[in-house]
Amino acid sequence: MSKATDVRLLQVASQTERFAYRSPIKFGGRVVTDVILLHVTVDVETRDGRTGQGFGSMPMGNVWAWPSQTVSGEETLQAMTALGQRLAHDANDYQGMGHPLEITHELAQGYQAAADEVTAAAGLAEGMPRLAQLVAASPLEAAIHDAYGKTLGENSYNLLGEEYVNCDLAAYLNKEFAGEYLDRYTLPRPKPSMPLYHLIGALDPLTDADVRTPINDGLPETLPEWIKADGLTHLKIKLNGDNLDWDVDRVVSIEQVAARAQAERGCTSWFYSADFNEKCANVGYVLDFLARVGQRSPDALQRLQYIEQPTHRDLRAHMDNRMHEAAKLKPVVIDESLIDFESLLLSRELGYSGVALKACKGHSEALLMGAAAQKYGMFLCVQDLTCPGASFLHLASLSARIPTVAAIEGNGRQYCPVANEAWAERFPTMFQVTDGTLGTAALDGPGLGF
Repeated sequence: MSKATDVRLLQVASQTERFAYRSPIKFGGRVVTDVILLHVTVDVETRDGRTGQGFGSMPMGNVWAWPSQTVSGEETLQAMTALGQRLAHDANDYQGMGHPLEITHELAQGYQAAADEVTAAAGLAEGMPRLAQLVAASPLEAAIHDAYGKTLGENSYNLLGEEYVNCDLAAYLNKEFAGEYLDRYTLPRPKPSMPLYHLIGALDPLTDADVRTPINDGLPETLPEWIKADGLTHLKIKLNGDNLDWDVDRVVSIEQVAARAQAERGCTSWFYSADFNEKCANVGYVLDFLARVGQRSPDALQRLQYIEQPTHRDLRAHMDNRMHEAAKLKPVVIDESLIDFESLLLSRELGYSGVALKACKGHSEALLMGAAAQKYGMFLCVQDLTCPGASFLHLASLSARIPTVAAIEGNGRQYCPVANEAWAERFPTMFQVTDGTLGTAALDGPGLGF
């Protein structure tokens, strides 16, 4: 049944912006030194004649979304950017009307065909993975949701109930969700503040002795400097996943350095998460890692809140990678593996106990997977893609509206602060970290909140 608040797309446009990183970041065995942001604007009109414009932005994170062995990084970046621009252009021809959840669901049916055309035109040796398609489409999805809220003069997270949406969650998930809407799984107001998860990359110096070439730009360069400057209480550790000695040593070293820095500022409680970026061969590696960390530093093990994506992202091709034993010790979440509801269900079968939501996989997808994870009692976190500026505010607003998400990951301030500058003036509480927290109460405006 149609509603007066249903919208149609009037005009969609896109542009790109490139920024160099302040320092390189290494994950999954690859090093990243810069970023291309894809920005999308969408003008919409409701059935009853109201109009408005929305904005979406996201890094084209090709190294994470498309780690190819046969296609170069520059080629995957160009293809993903081209797809994002293509999807924005083609959205001008969309004739449907509805809630953004419905519009983005229909548009998503065409991602694969558009991606195939882009890769064929570029002469690439392989097709674009679904994860890369989702990332390329995410600025468009964000802009549609943002435009909807701004047109109605309301925060988009408060427009997810039966009053606005034309069909229940069973249409997107399964019959277990019949009669339910996303407002059941989101908060009516953002959490007023949330802890920030600070990233410790594999190349990041822990102490002054690790600094080979000082940046000297006025920002912290070592872990103690970051802890002191921002009052950090949550630290995310990037690990190799294929070198157990290095991984264990890294965590133990971080605990030693962090303990000294926290003691100096009188802090007695802080936390870690560990991200292997799917490089572990099997669950045995994870179990050995936990056992050895526990032997060498019981405090570090106790502080570890969860483990992120330890083994290969293709769950169906690696059904032997079962996480039941590890999940008894710590929550084990999927990240790269989570591309649709079926992958979430399969992850539960394989023993995963949590999921990492990402705004870069699409706003609608993140909301739906957040609802499913809550329904099934899974651990939830929201992860970054080194998102600066508007893309960081987007993931932060998502984190602040999902009830069981406890912290926000945000490392754009570490690696690409120049892209934050314009937004930091407008939302200082979101870019100036105080006592390790961000002031998410600011993300309560129309649209996506910023």
